Amino acid sequence: MSSATSVIPASSSPRSSLGTVVGIVLLIALALVPLLASTDPFVVTLFSRILVFAIAAVSLNLILGYGGLVSFGHALYLGLGVYSASILSFHGIDNGWIQLLVTLVVCCLIGLLTGAIVLRTTGIAFIMITLAFAQMFYFLFVSLSQYGGDDGMRLASGSKFSGIDLAQANTLYWVAFVILCVSLYGTQRVIHSRFGVVLRASKSNDRRMKALGFPTFRYRLAAYVMSAALCGVAGLLFANLTEFASPSYMSWTTSGELIVMVMLGGLGTLFGPLVGSLAMILTEEGLKMLTQHWMVIFGPLIVLVVTVSRQGIIGVLHIVQDRHAQRSVRPDHPVREQP
Repeated sequence: MSSATSVIPASSSPRSSLGTVVGIVLLIALALVPLLASTDPFVVTLFSRILVFAIAAVSLNLILGYGGLVSFGHALYLGLGVYSASILSFHGIDNGWIQLLVTLVVCCLIGLLTGAIVLRTTGIAFIMITLAFAQMFYFLFVSLSQYGGDDGMRLASGSKFSGIDLAQANTLYWVAFVILCVSLYGTQRVIHSRFGVVLRASKSNDRRMKALGFPTFRYRLAAYVMSAALCGVAGLLFANLTEFASPSYMSWTTSGELIVMVMLGGLGTLFGPLVGSLAMILTEEGLKMLTQHWMVIFGPLIVLVVTVSRQGIIGVLHIVQDRHAQRSVRPDHPVREQP
C-alpha cells in the first residue's frame, strides 16, 4: 500500500477544496430542481438529461481520470443499456429489475471481453481499438431491422421497479439523482481504497507498479468492467428519458461528448463529471437559442478552459483557491527585525 502510494504524484491525491464545496452545492441545487420547476416539464427533462450524462461521465472518469485509459468507444455501453431496456420492452418485458439485470450482465460481459483485448495495448492503439469495438456494435444494431435499424425504435413502455415507473418525468429525475449520488460516493470510496491507489499509481508509472508485484492488468480490467456497468445503467435511464433507442447513442460522437464533459469539468476529480455535464449541456442549450452556429462559439470556450487548467473548471477553482490562500498569508507590511 505504501509502495503504491509513493508512486502517485502529490497533485493527484484528493484534497478538500473549493471544487468539492461547489460540487456539494450543485447537488443541493439539483435536488431542488423538481420543486422549483414543477410546472415546467422542459426544465425537469433538461436536468434529467444532465443527470444521466453525469452518471455516464462519472463512469468514464473512473478509467480516464484515475486510470489514464482514453476510451473513445465508451458510448458503446450507454447504447447497450438503451437497447437492453428497449428490446426487452419491445417483447413485453417492462420489469425494471429484469432490464437492470440484463443491462449489467451484457455490459459486464462485453466490458470483460473487450477490456481483456484493449488493455493489452496503450496509447493510440488503445484509443483506436475501443473506437473499433464501438463502431462494430454500432453497425450491428444498424443492421437489426427488426428493432428499427438505423431509424431506431420507440420504447414500448417505461421501466417499472416495484411500483416505481420511470415513464414519469419526476420519478425518473429522482432515480437518476439518487444513482448519481451513489455513483459519486462509490467513486470516492474506490479511489481511497487499496484498489484506487493501485489504479492511480499504475496510471503514473505502470512499469514500477508491476516491478513492485502488483497485477495492474487485473486492476485496470476490473475498473474497466465497473465503468462499463455504470455506463449501462445510465443507458437504461436514457432510454426511459428519450423513450427511444437509436444506434447513434453508441456512435463515436457520443463518446467524444463524454470525454469533453470529463475534461471540461475536471479530469481525475470527483465532481468534475457533474460540473462538466452541467456546463456543456447548459452552454449548448443557451448558445442554440442565440445562433445555429453555436459550435463555433462553444469550441473556443472548451479550448480556453482546458488551456487555463488541465483539470478543467475544477482546476480553475483550485487556481482561484490557491491564489486566495497565497494572498491571505502574505503580510500587508514588512516585518521589522527586533534589535
